[in-house]
Amino acid sequence: MAHDLQPVRGTRDLIGDDARRHFHVVDVARRIAATYGFDEWSTPIFEQTGVFARGLGDTSDVVMKEMYTFPDRGGESLTLRPEATAGICRALVSNGLTQSLPQKVFYTGPMFRYERPQKGRYRQFHQIDIEVLGSGEPLADAEVIACGWAILKALDVAKDVVLELNTLGDPESRAAYRTALITYFSAYKDQLSEDSQARLDRNPLRVVDSKDPGDKALVANAPTIHPYLNAASAKFYDDLRRHLDRIGVPVVENPRIVRGLDYYSHTAFEFVTSALGAQGTVLGGGRYDGLVEEMGGPHTPCVGWAAGVERLAMLLDAAPAAPKGVAVIPVGDAAEAVALDVVQALRDAGIRAEMGYRGTVKRRMERANRTGARAAIILGEAEIARGVAQLKDLETGDQAEVAIADLVSKLA
Repeated sequence: MAHDLQPVRGTRDLIGDDARRHFHVVDVARRIAATYGFDEWSTPIFEQTGVFARGLGDTSDVVMKEMYTFPDRGGESLTLRPEATAGICRALVSNGLTQSLPQKVFYTGPMFRYERPQKGRYRQFHQIDIEVLGSGEPLADAEVIACGWAILKALDVAKDVVLELNTLGDPESRAAYRTALITYFSAYKDQLSEDSQARLDRNPLRVVDSKDPGDKALVANAPTIHPYLNAASAKFYDDLRRHLDRIGVPVVENPRIVRGLDYYSHTAFEFVTSALGAQGTVLGGGRYDGLVEEMGGPHTPCVGWAAGVERLAMLLDAAPAAPKGVAVIPVGDAAEAVALDVVQALRDAGIRAEMGYRGTVKRRMERANRTGARAAIILGEAEIARGVAQLKDLETGDQAEVAIADLVSKLA
């Protein structure tokens, strides 16, 4: 039966206040990103599975457990995008843009992961995403972080959020750190979770990122990367912190922030909050200098971040107010044609305006009040004959006669 149909588990409809919160986050992010020089891209919602299996690393939870992958009718394996970055890097290569760098990209849209739905986490969720493709300088890292901070401030949620920062060093520094981690964790291998035991030899940085409580206790005493940084990596990190200080972005250093995938290097960061209960990341990212090569392009240093729109929307103190429009109310059938002219003139001037499709004057006034209209224009045949309308302010109750020709300027 049709009335039994419900949204698929882990998805939801965006209506009313939920929709206004959601689109407010996206609109603010889009506006701030534009002031930083980012251009908006849009890529397909599904890609060849290899874009994500290659781009996210075969050992990642996303690839192993969470992707929506399916064969199409031609037998090709396709995947609904679980995140944006791999598709953006694929687009850079397939559109021949590796010769026109840097590219500064803003992105927003739905992503898909098959995981357990919980507060602020859905199987279809939405992200905002910014990337600088083709710049290896720490100033690019500082700029993407500063843009994220500016978005959080513009949304008035920065008061609840802390920026945590770490470095992963260059490949040489990471290799030395990787060896130190294997040495340390090998002594406790039988105490590690099953997942972490499997990751220890292949990707020990993933162990540092483990959510298992037993693993976390061991991670607390694990070595940090800082003693293993070579001079170039240490300078990169120093320069980044200097830039952020100059821009005015407050930083807390957290040596436990890692990215397990091999194409990450240098900067790793998370904007975290405890305003949603347990501490959670609302915006996070870092530098990934090897991903474009994985997509078949040339070596292209990149840095960027992604933020969950649902989580940011939950941090807003209140939903933005519903927009207030003008109700145009004809009295009698003969007034409808003039009312239609008036409603179109208001819309042409950028004013939200509606004319009910049917109903008595009383019914139409009730609807105008219910929908939060700021004013009502009442057009009777006698008024139209004199070229005037009644303009009622629905917030104060004041009513006055206004020339029909002056309605747009009066309401603009």
